[in-house]
Amino acid sequence: MKRAYLLIWLFCAWNAAAQKPVWRNNFELQADIFVGYDALGAIYSITNNVLTKQMGAQKWQYKNPQLGKITKVDLQNPLKIVLFYQNFNTIILVDNQLNETANINLNDSNNPIIAMGVGLAAGNRLWIYNNVTSKVGLYDYSKRELKTLTVPFTNNVKSYCSDFNFFQWVDELGNLYRCDVYGKIKTLGLLPDGEQIQLISDSVLLYQKGSNLYEYNLTDKKETLLEIEEKTFKNFSFKDQILSIFTDHGITNYKIAVP
Repeated sequence: MKRAYLLIWLFCAWNAAAQKPVWRNNFELQADIFVGYDALGAIYSITNNVLTKQMGAQKWQYKNPQLGKITKVDLQNPLKIVLFYQNFNTIILVDNQLNETANINLNDSNNPIIAMGVGLAAGNRLWIYNNVTSKVGLYDYSKRELKTLTVPFTNNVKSYCSDFNFFQWVDELGNLYRCDVYGKIKTLGLLPDGEQIQLISDSVLLYQKGSNLYEYNLTDKKETLLEIEEKTFKNFSFKDQILSIFTDHGITNYKIAVP
């Protein structure tokens, strides 16, 4: 279940180059899962299936045990945070103080939907990968309507991520794709098997293999070893050129430039 929170993708390659990210600070955090930072710098984590937001000395929490495990948290908009509970086919929206603002039971939708992927899109819409049809669409939760954008996928989705304008996924063969809000699909490349990966630009990814962290360029297929101090870590996150490494002791933040 924890792998569902690893902010996206899977991958591997070879190269002798290395660069050293610049250390910035450490942050103590005891949690089961490090979710990431929002646009305002607040940190989010999950412990015992409770979402916690921390900003300075202030803390907020959200829990909904009757919906089971939190499968995914989308932090794109700190005023409209998305929590996906896959086992109950339900999406919860919370505000910046983690107060619930919407409870979206996809079983009540006008179209048959079993969501396998969820993310925030623009307006009153959510990205939905619908396992009933194997298609991606935009769900208007004010109307409870799903507008399908794609044809059925040939291969199963292995992992995914999204932003306001795009839904991106890796299939079981390692192919990386992107779909825009008009349904146009672009193939971004073939990814060899690996562990956690985060797409940080149109052509650059970070990925973990064992105890090492690498930067990979999709265009020239060049891999660069990132020299970090941590020998073991649970997961990582990248936002606004800050690389955050989550270990048993907390978070270490590094500055790293995106090529």
